[in-house]
Amino acid sequence: MGRIRKLLAAVGVGAVVGAGLVAVAAPASAATQCLVIFRISYNTPGPDLRTNTSLNGEWIQLHNRCTTTITLTSSRIRDAAGHTYTFGTSTLGGGRYVKVHTGRGTNTATDRYWAQAWYIWNNDRDTASLYNHFGALIGRCSYNNPHVLSLYC
Repeated sequence: MGRIRKLLAAVGVGAVVGAGLVAVAAPASAATQCLVIFRISYNTPGPDLRTNTSLNGEWIQLHNRCTTTITLTSSRIRDAAGHTYTFGTSTLGGGRYVKVHTGRGTNTATDRYWAQAWYIWNNDRDTASLYNHFGALIGRCSYNNPHVLSLYC
C-alpha cells in the first residue's frame, strides 16, 4: 500500500486506504470547474465563401456553470492546428454564455470576434481546447462528423 500512497501523492490526488479499499478523489479544481466549452458551430451552412457573415456562422460557445462572475482575461481557445484566440479584458457572469465567432465584429458581453479571414474549425474533424489564464488546460471538445453543422460538448 505504501507504493499506492506515494503514487497518488505524486500526481496530487487524495486517497483513503482501509481494509484493502482505495477511494480516489479528483482534485478540487476539477470538481468546481466553472468555465466549460458548451457548443461548437463548425460547419457554416452553404458554401464556404469566406464572407464575414459566413465566417461568423462558425463559432465556439463557452458557458459559466457557476453562479459567480469569472474573469476570462488571458484565457485561450485553441484548435488542433494551433490557431489561438486569447480573451482581452472581459468577464462572464454566473450562468451566462459567450460565443467567439471566427470573423470580424464588435465585441460584446455575449459575442466576441476572432477577426480571422479564413475558417478556424475544420468541417470534418477538429479539437477545441480551453485554457485558463494560467495556461492550464481546463476543457476539451473533439468532433469527427462532416454531416453535422454543430456539436454540443
